[in-house]
Amino acid sequence: MKKNSLSFLLKLPLMLMGILLMFGVSMSTAYASGDVNLLDLTSSTYGIIALVIFVLAYALVIGEEALHLRKSKPVLVAAGIIWILVSLAYSSAGPEYNHVAETMVRHNLLEFSELFLFLLAAMTYINAMEDRGVFNALRGWLVSKGFSFKQIFWITGVLAFCISPIADNLTTALLMAAVVMAVGSGNMTFIAISCINIVVAANAGGAFSPFGDITTLMVWQKGIVHFTEFFNIFIPSVVNWLVPAVIMSMAIPNEKPEAVNDNTKIKRGGLIVVGLFLFTIAMAVSFHNFLHLPPVLGMMTGLGILKLFAYYLKKTHPDMPDDVEVVTMDGIANDDSNEDSHKSSDKHYDIFNILARAEWDTLMFFYGVILCVGGLGTLGYLSLVSHAMYEGVGIMGTGTTGANVLVGILSAIVDNIPVMFAVLSMNPDMALGQWLLVTLTAGVGGSLLSIGSAAGVALMGQARGVYTFFIHLKWTWAIALGYIASIWVHLWINAELMNTPIQTMSKM
Repeated sequence: MKKNSLSFLLKLPLMLMGILLMFGVSMSTAYASGDVNLLDLTSSTYGIIALVIFVLAYALVIGEEALHLRKSKPVLVAAGIIWILVSLAYSSAGPEYNHVAETMVRHNLLEFSELFLFLLAAMTYINAMEDRGVFNALRGWLVSKGFSFKQIFWITGVLAFCISPIADNLTTALLMAAVVMAVGSGNMTFIAISCINIVVAANAGGAFSPFGDITTLMVWQKGIVHFTEFFNIFIPSVVNWLVPAVIMSMAIPNEKPEAVNDNTKIKRGGLIVVGLFLFTIAMAVSFHNFLHLPPVLGMMTGLGILKLFAYYLKKTHPDMPDDVEVVTMDGIANDDSNEDSHKSSDKHYDIFNILARAEWDTLMFFYGVILCVGGLGTLGYLSLVSHAMYEGVGIMGTGTTGANVLVGILSAIVDNIPVMFAVLSMNPDMALGQWLLVTLTAGVGGSLLSIGSAAGVALMGQARGVYTFFIHLKWTWAIALGYIASIWVHLWINAELMNTPIQTMSKM
């Protein structure tokens, strides 16, 4: 009780600051909605220092695994410093520019807040399904059926591709990797290649759905591509996974492992949570398409319904023995030896414990990246990059298509979130087909390297020593064939969209 009171007192100043911030936003809406005259400050001292700060911060992000430093920490600090530099740069340009930094940072915060709340609701639903044992039941069914290694390879790949459009690719990859590790214990070749297959499938499956990856969600919420238009890249996404999967399957041993008994069952209310999640997605789409409201309103309404259902579960719990393991308010289980120790009984069910298990490092990283890239854009760097990549003949004379292909390759080295946010901030004049192409490449390009996506990084930790950077690199050539094939298929089957203006197809 003392600890909770202290926590509340520590949070109180932050809550008051948040209320004041919201008040300030409402007071400045009229100003923020007007056009802002941005300057080219890329060659100024402030601009150069800001760029160096961002590069240093991102170097720490790339070295996350080696440094054991959470990726959100350096970008949060960098974001603050960059915007200080933006403010100083514009203030020094004259009194008429004093409010430019304030206006632009509020614009970036609005972009972040919509995506943050959307992702928070989605993550809470995923955690609620995990809490109810939905994913464990699926895993238990798979490992107890006695499938061969090749069958497990294809089953986990298909499921990763099919689940990731609804759940995020990280959760999907972790679930499927748990299956291959359970049935393939001792067969390192099977586990390693299956992990590569799962990463590629999860990234490809998330590329054609607004809910499958943060980058597609960003494009959808921006109003550039209509919900149903994403399905134009379904076949290219299938090709992106299928080409390397066929090649890698030839290296899978033709053996049948011993079946593992696992009778894990879905807890009370688990299937209802799944249904509520699908209903929430439908609401988000309907809010956006028919009511012309931000889809985040549908997601947050669905989160409220989930909270009411959690209240129902808690109030209608069956009588349970006193020695049943529960989770405390701090999220710490009484018995750490149990692999399900993080799950609570219905009697002590608290939806806020589930919400607290959201990927806060990812959400805070998202904030830092949006603010960093937004600050660099305010200094003029995005206009510079946009001119180099998209205007005229584009980068290296390859035109818009070449620039969008390059975006996918960059996504294998740099996280696809800042890359896609930069493209959206540039807002190049592209046809619908080109926007779908950059959505595809940004979504699947991360599969080229194990560090190119959250799914790959997570599986390197889950299957440490078995699935590694260099093992993935060994199969990069096959993944690259799938990458090239998916682009070719998109340019072929969606040829008419390559000249279709987004205004004639997309609806805000």
